[in-house]
Amino acid sequence: MQVKRNIREIKQALRKRYRAYRESLQPAEKEKLDAAVRRRLFRLPVYQNCRVLFIYVSKPIEVDTVRIIQSALAHGKHVAVPRCIPNTYQMQFYFIRSLEDLEPGTFGVLEPSVERCRPVSDLRHGLCVVPGLSFDTQGYRLGYGKGYYDRFLSNFGGQTVGICYRACVPWNLPHGYYDRPVDLLVTETYIRKTGSRPAGHQEERHD
Repeated sequence: MQVKRNIREIKQALRKRYRAYRESLQPAEKEKLDAAVRRRLFRLPVYQNCRVLFIYVSKPIEVDTVRIIQSALAHGKHVAVPRCIPNTYQMQFYFIRSLEDLEPGTFGVLEPSVERCRPVSDLRHGLCVVPGLSFDTQGYRLGYGKGYYDRFLSNFGGQTVGICYRACVPWNLPHGYYDRPVDLLVTETYIRKTGSRPAGHQEERHD
């Protein structure tokens, strides 16, 4: 019990640290970092070749995903955005055709309108852009503590990519046996294949 409490306290301290860093970013600096992350994401073959993109709508302290969504839609990709299921810690993805299909939802985050959007039923394929306050070098993530994405990723069969600021990437983070690392990590300065792939396939690209 003491170990669980200590890990919980460590995670809370890390969340506070990385949230403070993100909140300290000036708008011009954040836009510069966001643009660099986008460029690297767009160059990934797994992104260029995916037909279905699972992606969240970013909060102000997160890497901006609105422009990613706009670009994906403009290039003919099927874009799926999550909606939290009331009274649970689960979410359902819906296909959107434009940003007009979004409305304020849980925690004030924009979510797809159930009246206007079709739910996603096939989770076997696609690329999922995963949120996180922090990712470590092995691809394990530190979320907001509610477990929405942990539950979703346990049933997702496609590939995953985390997008994060380099200053929020420590060498390692506390994680459990069943936690799933992302397949790729993209920051403003590099792209990294993570520990979810065989060690011989790991690479780090600073370009």
